Amino acid sequence: MPAGRDGTGPDGAEAAGVLRALSGDGIALSCVVLLLALSVAAIFGVLLGREAAFRSDIANALLPPSFDHPMGTDANGRSVAVRFLYGAAITLSSSTAIVVIATLLGGFLGIVAGLGGRVSDTLVMRLLDAILAFPPIVLAMCVAVGMGGGLWNAIVGTALSCVPYYGRLLRSDIVRIRSQPFIASAVALGVPRHAIVRRHILPHTLPTMLVQSASVFGASALMLSALSFVGLGAKLPTPEWGAMITDGLRYAVTGQWWVSVFPGIGLLLVAASAHVLGDRLRIYFSPDEGHR
Repeated sequence: MPAGRDGTGPDGAEAAGVLRALSGDGIALSCVVLLLALSVAAIFGVLLGREAAFRSDIANALLPPSFDHPMGTDANGRSVAVRFLYGAAITLSSSTAIVVIATLLGGFLGIVAGLGGRVSDTLVMRLLDAILAFPPIVLAMCVAVGMGGGLWNAIVGTALSCVPYYGRLLRSDIVRIRSQPFIASAVALGVPRHAIVRRHILPHTLPTMLVQSASVFGASALMLSALSFVGLGAKLPTPEWGAMITDGLRYAVTGQWWVSVFPGIGLLLVAASAHVLGDRLRIYFSPDEGHR
């Protein structure tokens, strides 16, 4: 997105233009509606309460989907639908936490690299390169194992694996923005350095960070489920979608497909919607696309 009229970043009219363009994009709008619907479902799951998600009824174990149990029941007679809703809250909140942690850490490192001197730039970039030397899932697994496993440790490990992407993107954006004529004009006018950073540089990085956050949100949901699948994330009976998929695989071969299929569908919808939305945002925020 281009700068505002005063060079302080995207102004309200331009931001509104992007929102109008996105609202007319059926694909982007569908992704937003789907994510909002899952968020509402997650809130409903929390309102139902933890007790409802953990309540067992062995007499009704492994019942297929029906009017009483729209998504069937698991091996302990627990409603898959209730656990799906509660699991949506866990998955969405965990992915949000990963985005927040990665944004703060990666953003800080990107600012240090982009605004600091050559020494700080070199040190930060070498640190990020060292982290990138490990595949994200391997790094997340190592951190989770080192911290003892569990959902929170899986969140930390996944967030750390995403930090380099934020740091490198923000540093690249800052270096590009610093070379723009309006920055030189602000310096010539004697605008304080902190004001230049706050008013003229950081606002221009928001579109890039927003696009990156959408992609990381979807990838985080998948990675957390993968960690739960190998026993390094949420542990049963916690109704996290990855743990539910792992638990249901043993019954899928005997025909009780619903235990793992429904959380798998939820995970697919979250990951696909977030990735597609991030891609559409990238198109509309790109100055080369001509969208205003």
